[in-house]
Amino acid sequence: MKEPKPYIGLLTFLLASVAGCCDTVTFVSGKSIFSAHVTGNFIVFAAQAIANNHTSSWLQLTTFPVFVIAVMVGGWLSGQFLNRYVLLLVESVLLLLAALATCIVPTWYNLNNGHGIYLIVMMVVFALGLQNAFGKLYSQDTHGPTTMMTGNVTQLALDFGNLFRSRFTTWPSLKESIQKQLFTIGGFLFGCLLGALLANLMALKALFLPSLALLICSAFLLRTTKNNM
Repeated sequence: MKEPKPYIGLLTFLLASVAGCCDTVTFVSGKSIFSAHVTGNFIVFAAQAIANNHTSSWLQLTTFPVFVIAVMVGGWLSGQFLNRYVLLLVESVLLLLAALATCIVPTWYNLNNGHGIYLIVMMVVFALGLQNAFGKLYSQDTHGPTTMMTGNVTQLALDFGNLFRSRFTTWPSLKESIQKQLFTIGGFLFGCLLGALLANLMALKALFLPSLALLICSAFLLRTTKNNM
């Protein structure tokens, strides 16, 4: 299959934005649960458990097995389909279903005060688990990890350190790496800001935006790569 190299930068920015947006939306409006950076939920769980010993804090830990299962499913899907962008299509559909559920759940499961909200958040966790699987399986399709920025920030700091020590003489060799990291981190930050804004206005219904954006992008990539196979 011919690689869609011209789209790598845009795909990286979009995936990072989707992850940042979903992560922020579920944290702000989804019981303080991280959906992209699931290990962060360990910290939230520990803080809540010590503070109030509330049983709902244990639900934070369910994100981990959900995430693990999602990654395993992503690996299985990658072996079932020749086109790698099927993973992103499935992710977008799950995010869209989660967004649609926000319009249905309140009528039957008490979204605001009950546990219905966790069903929606776990769907988002599962969807972003697929994105993590995509990033690991097809790392050449993005500039780097799109769901967790720690590695990207570390690489950017190393590049800047080398740049400063060389008094900018290494800029030609470091330029591409620095630009890639800034592009990825910038996309994630953009998604976080957008997610915070939308979550305050629309709560979990804010998931409609990232789901539709990813749906359009994955459908386009599927069609483009199919024509180039």
